Amino acid sequence: MGMKDQFQDKSEQFRQQAKEKAEQARERGQQERGQQERGQRRDEETERLQREEQDRMDQDYDM
Repeated sequence: MGMKDQFQDKSEQFRQQAKEKAEQARERGQQERGQQERGQRRDEETERLQREEQDRMDQDYDM
């Protein structure tokens, strides 16, 4: 095997590794976004429940 072939093989290995790392990074990004969206929905639900509770308390004191 000549040097040219060795360089081509090494280059192909680096390309494949870069492709795999990019795929892994994309998957991690999608998982993080999903977790953030779930957290945001949970926060919105908590805020809604707190507002409802506060409204009930305000109605009790208004009487």
